[in-house]
Amino acid sequence: MELNFSKLAGELVPAVIQDNTTSKVLMLGFMNKEAYDKTVATNLVTFYSRTKNRLWTKGEESGNFLNVVSIQSDCDEDTLLIKVNPVGPVCHKGTDTCWGEQNKTDDIQFLKQLQDFIDKRRKEMPKGSYTTSLFEDGLSRMAQKVGEEAIETVIEAMANNDERLLYEASDLVYHLIVLLSHKGLGIEDIARELKKRHK
Repeated sequence: MELNFSKLAGELVPAVIQDNTTSKVLMLGFMNKEAYDKTVATNLVTFYSRTKNRLWTKGEESGNFLNVVSIQSDCDEDTLLIKVNPVGPVCHKGTDTCWGEQNKTDDIQFLKQLQDFIDKRRKEMPKGSYTTSLFEDGLSRMAQKVGEEAIETVIEAMANNDERLLYEASDLVYHLIVLLSHKGLGIEDIARELKKRHK
């Protein structure tokens, strides 16, 4: 990556720090070439502190490090987007973000995390995992489980048992994602199809 450090005084580029899981923007810092190179070498976000006039690795005092997942530059190659897995709160005031927001996954985003988890299970096939056993049993078993869970969901809906309805509907969605993953599809494909129909 060829970055343009010459646009800002002090040969700095802004670095937007984003949580890789929640997509929340956590903070903004600045890097010179040395800070960028250290970040790449260590996989820990290191900034150039304009007040201390030196490099500082985020978390070097607090232990709240920012573990790098990916680094992208913008179209002008003078701003960075760094996706991280943070260890603890990011702001020096003790909040999750420098804007005082909570760094939580929205409940609906968990479906994407579940999809990723199931896809990982399909690739790694760890022993003793229920998800692995479904993949091992094959398409017929997965389709059968979706059918069973759909019937159980209908039964609980008709019985007006909302707690059981949610339980069975959750089983249905889980098994549906497993089936989709087996077919090389994902929950995003369903979202796309529904979005297309909504138009």
